Amino acid sequence: MNTMLESPEMPAVFDGMKLAAVAAALYVIVRCLNLKSPTAPPELIYQETPLNHYLAKSCPLLTKEYLPPLIWGKSGHIQTALYGKMGRVNSPNPYGLRKYLTMPDGATATFDLFEPLAEHCTGDNVTMVICPGIANHSEKQYIRTFVDYAQKNGYRCAVLNHLGALPNIELTSPRMFTYGCTWEFGGMVNYIKKTYPQTRLIVVGFSLGGNIVCKFLGEAATNQERVLCCASVCQGYSASRAQETFLQWDQCRRFYNFLMADNMKKIILSHRHALFGDTNMNKVFEDSVISRLYTATSLMQIDDTVMRKFHGYKTVKEYYEAESCVRYLQNVSFLL
Repeated sequence: MNTMLESPEMPAVFDGMKLAAVAAALYVIVRCLNLKSPTAPPELIYQETPLNHYLAKSCPLLTKEYLPPLIWGKSGHIQTALYGKMGRVNSPNPYGLRKYLTMPDGATATFDLFEPLAEHCTGDNVTMVICPGIANHSEKQYIRTFVDYAQKNGYRCAVLNHLGALPNIELTSPRMFTYGCTWEFGGMVNYIKKTYPQTRLIVVGFSLGGNIVCKFLGEAATNQERVLCCASVCQGYSASRAQETFLQWDQCRRFYNFLMADNMKKIILSHRHALFGDTNMNKVFEDSVISRLYTATSLMQIDDTVMRKFHGYKTVKEYYEAESCVRYLQNVSFLL
């Protein structure tokens, strides 16, 4: 009978492999959690005006060093995952009234109106007009949390539901929201101004919504009337540069791009009949276009295949350049 003698070097080899595996796991954890990244005060970029100096002096949080929670506080990925789960359990549920607006092209815009739950600290009548992020609406957890906090501090809130984003609202025209279309947001703002002639506005935009609100303010001087200020949160000012970043693998950007593109495909296809059923639109959206939509793995591919065509842009580059707010910012007179 043949027997295999165990080499004395084998245990040492296994121990080395275990140490290598542990080291690799620790490296991945440290890298994913950004545990080695240093903390620092926020970098403030602003014009040299008395108001800006007053704000920087009056808000020490703006210049204070950020000290994140232990373990997960430095990782945006972990924070996103935790809020995605915890937000579903602990998210407030503010009560609002849904309003419907018919746009000139037949589209039906909707927004939710939330009245304040307390008196504003200044006694003023102030309304926040809010534009959510890509494919989002007033029923998203982060919007509910923001509205609930604003209501309790004396603000009325009007939240735009992006055209086509609500699953229970059908499209009434062959068009849905796009990166820089301000028509629906402008309709909501005009409604608020007419309904509450004494109110003043605070404009708030998140991500894609930030591009829309900044573009809206810069499109016409009348859009800035009765506006106290604008807060643009986590937005990209140039779609072309943003898409270049989204296509990188660093910090899992390409993965997030894929997830957002997949969500966009689901929304577009859920409105397929309204978007592509019209005879005239069929000439634009051919079967091959729909096939490319199914196989798209990035937002840029979807924009090039479908979104740019809602407003007649010939190329995705033309679409991005025309719809980015960067070319309108210089027209905002109260820009800080």
